[in-house]
Amino acid sequence: MVGFAPTFAGEPLLNEPLGALPTVESLQLDPAKIALGKRLFHDTRLSKDLTTSCASCHDLSKAGVDNLKRSLGVRRQEGGINAPTVFNSGLNFKQFWDGRATTLEEQIDQVVHNPLELDMTWSEIVERLNADTELAQQFKVSYPEGLGQNSIQEAIATFERSLLTPSRLDRYLKGDEKALSESEQKGYQLFKSYGCIACHQGVNIGGNMFQKFGALNDYFTVRGNLTKADLGRFNVTQKEADRHVFKVPSLRNVALTAPYFHDGSAESLEAAIEVMFRHQLGRTAPDEDKALIAQFLKTLTGETVGAKP
Repeated sequence: MVGFAPTFAGEPLLNEPLGALPTVESLQLDPAKIALGKRLFHDTRLSKDLTTSCASCHDLSKAGVDNLKRSLGVRRQEGGINAPTVFNSGLNFKQFWDGRATTLEEQIDQVVHNPLELDMTWSEIVERLNADTELAQQFKVSYPEGLGQNSIQEAIATFERSLLTPSRLDRYLKGDEKALSESEQKGYQLFKSYGCIACHQGVNIGGNMFQKFGALNDYFTVRGNLTKADLGRFNVTQKEADRHVFKVPSLRNVALTAPYFHDGSAESLEAAIEVMFRHQLGRTAPDEDKALIAQFLKTLTGETVGAKP
């Protein structure tokens, strides 16, 4: 991911549907807890067969994903859904595609118990990690209760909250008109005028609402071969209105996180844009306009703050 110059002159853009990311410093996260969480994020001792860590599916060198249609967990088992990026995930209003977890801590708990992911219990994890006297001592420094389920969850979640990726778009929103080229700015205007902004807005450019996949043209009849994962939020609420409803994903770093959608069905950014125009917007657009929107989306590739070893 690209870095960028942090200084520029200009006034922040007002009344924009997108917002600039906060800084890690503004979140006032404890550096020691971030370090502990980062260590555990890469620790395979959290998995039953000692093969899988959080980073296995959320590779920080690959924009927080694994670029697989479906991720592989313990015993090389394939999951049922595409793994979303961990970058900027602390800004999402819910976690998982179906929104079944409200916080990152809840999300971590569910991954631990999922038989296709880590397939563990907290008692097993705590026993394993407490055998590491150095790690146990580090936890006692940051957490009065020491190493346990709650402190492990909080440490990993704190690290994940630090994974912000400021991009050229953030510079533009803060007043640096030269941060985006003329064609990228035109792509942004088209992104708004065609209606993409209706679901992909706010600081995380998504991640703050639920939406039916195939809102204007049925996606699942065209695709066929439905799975339980395709039911989306219905699996959580059992409400018919929530059938095929999913959390709108963040578009930050979207150029790097293929394949796209909960089913990993779109292998390229251009293919994903085509699907969105057809099934979500119910519109057609000239190839030039779609290419300009793709150019704009590439400006969302950010600097991976806190991700480097």
